[in-house]
Amino acid sequence: MILLVVGCARGAEGIRRDIPYDDSHASQKLDLYLAKSAEPAPAIVFIHGGGWRAGSKKHVPGFLRKAHAEGWLTVVSVEYRFTNVAVHPAQVDDCARAIQFVRQNAKEWNIDPKRIGVTGGSAGGHLAAYMALQDDEAEAASKDPVERQSSRVLFAIPFAGPTDWRLLSRIAHGHPAYRQLIGYEPGTPASEMAADRIKDVSPVSFVSPDDPPVLIVHGDADRVVPIEHAQVLEAALKKAGVPVELHVIKGGTHGVSGAGGKAAVRADAYMRKRLGAP
Repeated sequence: MILLVVGCARGAEGIRRDIPYDDSHASQKLDLYLAKSAEPAPAIVFIHGGGWRAGSKKHVPGFLRKAHAEGWLTVVSVEYRFTNVAVHPAQVDDCARAIQFVRQNAKEWNIDPKRIGVTGGSAGGHLAAYMALQDDEAEAASKDPVERQSSRVLFAIPFAGPTDWRLLSRIAHGHPAYRQLIGYEPGTPASEMAADRIKDVSPVSFVSPDDPPVLIVHGDADRVVPIEHAQVLEAALKKAGVPVELHVIKGGTHGVSGAGGKAAVRADAYMRKRLGAP
């Protein structure tokens, strides 16, 4: 499938909205916050949360908006198909395609294709981790120039993201979206869910020594995505020799609510270091 950028005019403060990165569904669009840089700028892809069934690319975190306003960072905020349209792996496919699309247009948008990170919260945290850990989606022989691009990222910062669906059978998870994402009804017992679906939806399944660095941010009072998800991923990455940091927000609930500015400050510092901010 070949998709080119046509007629996306630069808006206020270098913002371009609703750029289609694919054409199979109306939700497959991204917003682009362009850096004010003479040299190719680093970029970060933001993936919003909402249980894979809600949310909006309009809700870009403050620390990303601040970095963009400073002029050195391009922010790409991605919309993706929700589970009422298609279940996993549609969301993963969309986010990977969006990253490939950014690389395909890197020259036009003055982006350094070697400096692209990813972040997101909750469902977006799951997808951000997935982008970092899955194999490269590039298909060298594809007729679609976007598909020939790499989907790899320089680093990932997942906030409160689910990482291992095996945990559903061990500890309580107070949200039906986990099951809906892989095509099950909300009340389906974990024991009745197919092992291959559980494995394929879990980012931890794809950990390998060549993965990029990861900063995991999670609240230890999260009841929607228990902190065990962060701990399991941290352990797997350490075992594989991948640089990983786990930043635990004491008393932080889902989405690290109650953390004040601590989570954002930590993520911002990590992002600036990895992207070589001025």
